[in-house]
Amino acid sequence: MDRRNLLPIGQFSQASGLSITALRHYDASGVLVPAFVDPVSGYRYFRRDQVRTAQSIRALRQLDIPVEEVGRLLDGGEEELVGALQAHLRAAERRLEVQRSMVHSLLGRLTEGAEMTHRVTVRQGAAERILVRGATLDNSRLDAFLRRAYEEIYQVAGRGPLTFTGPAFVRFHGVCDDENETLVEACLPFWEDGAQPTHLPEGMTVRELPETALACTEVEGAAASFPQILGAYDSVADWITEHGFAFAGPVRMVYRRWTGTPDAPDNRVEIAWPIDEPADDQAVSGGSGTDRDAVGRG
Repeated sequence: MDRRNLLPIGQFSQASGLSITALRHYDASGVLVPAFVDPVSGYRYFRRDQVRTAQSIRALRQLDIPVEEVGRLLDGGEEELVGALQAHLRAAERRLEVQRSMVHSLLGRLTEGAEMTHRVTVRQGAAERILVRGATLDNSRLDAFLRRAYEEIYQVAGRGPLTFTGPAFVRFHGVCDDENETLVEACLPFWEDGAQPTHLPEGMTVRELPETALACTEVEGAAASFPQILGAYDSVADWITEHGFAFAGPVRMVYRRWTGTPDAPDNRVEIAWPIDEPADDQAVSGGSGTDRDAVGRG
């Protein structure tokens, strides 16, 4: 083996900016295999033209791209790598936007203290028959799912035709953000005494929701888009907790006014959480639709 065009692992480490430990790891994972391994000493040698590949690996790993994905991208050619980097940049910018909003929200909580940021009311939600299309997903897939789900739901509703008894809403059975998946249900209420849906597509069902009290707050415009809207969920949850009520079902996001564009100024959505009566005498009195005078902090 002519080693004049080869670099021993120590020199290659200096040239590439990767530690010897990292180079051994990338060799074992098949991402960056030495050009030659001395059968006697076990020393690894790399070609000089592998330095640029190693530098690319270092940069990709600094972007928190998994080792297995790095290997696949390097094998896929320049066009695939460029596309992956652009997608990674968009995702990073979105994460930064979410983090910026979270920081502003936390700073608001710290500086505003107990000041009210979302007005919480209680209303009585009637029993409803609803068309439901559900899926388990995280926030990155939420908008696309809801668009498809409501297209399917309104197609079914139009064949009836069904008589709608209220605005469309979404039920979240858990935390739906960039790190957590949960069951999400797109819902449309319709009149149970009128025409009924037929020939439901796979994954769509008819559900009966019981009458229930709902703790609610409304947000408009940019405040109705993610992640700003999380403050509204927090406010309602805080209010329910502080007043001794019990959470009685999945939280709802009700489309009171929706343009189709998430951050449009004319959008208005309601966060409505089903609740049960307080467990003690600290309940706040009031009937259906009565405005309760305490508010959570968003």
